[in-house]
Amino acid sequence: MTLLLAQISDLHLDGTGRATERAARVVHHLRGLARPVDALLVTGDIADHGAEDEYREAAELLADLPFPVLSCPGNHDARPAYRKALLGEEPDTTPVNRAHLVGGAAVLTVDSTIPGRDEGLLEPATLAWIDRTLNGLPPGTPALIAFHQPPVALHHPLPDAYALQRPEDLAALLDAHPEVVALITGHAHTAAASTFAGRPLIVGPAITWTLQLPWETEDFIGRDQPPALAYHVLDEERRLTTHYRVVL
Repeated sequence: MTLLLAQISDLHLDGTGRATERAARVVHHLRGLARPVDALLVTGDIADHGAEDEYREAAELLADLPFPVLSCPGNHDARPAYRKALLGEEPDTTPVNRAHLVGGAAVLTVDSTIPGRDEGLLEPATLAWIDRTLNGLPPGTPALIAFHQPPVALHHPLPDAYALQRPEDLAALLDAHPEVVALITGHAHTAAASTFAGRPLIVGPAITWTLQLPWETEDFIGRDQPPALAYHVLDEERRLTTHYRVVL
């Protein structure tokens, strides 16, 4: 079993030509791959203001791709509009949690948002859902968990001020689930790699702008940097390998 995922994050579609062009450029890149990925993972902040029109634009951009699109919300997203205009569901305010079986692996897209706040939290109901879902997987199925806010410090004051709260709750859950091989997040607008609870933690780059690090420049927001994406390969040994690409 080898699973190939593409990841994009933080599109921040806001009705402006700039945001649309950058997202469309990356989607065009994905459409032109020599072979399709098994799925596209979109790790939050799809919309900038949580408006239905922004999700309708996202749905149009991501329509008719030759692979499934798996998404989770971010702190700029609004659950009712996200459900209605992107997922085609009845709008409500409950967490948007989904499980997908792709290429012999389970990919859980999890809602770590707190409505009206920038930091994240996995609610008790969401943690219970993750536990039930993992318990219900076929024996031997490896799992990836994707959500928006990283649960560790990234050594930058901006994302570190709005990280996942109570990460110890997630760590305790993972202790009971060795089938979870890695965590994948967005939110930070920078490609990064770390560890959490003994697993790889991969942070995807952003479409809209790139976070520049304190030792690089005093201007944190790199709006002139090209949009970027990640490719994740989960191999037969349950090892996750990640490649990052910019799209010029």
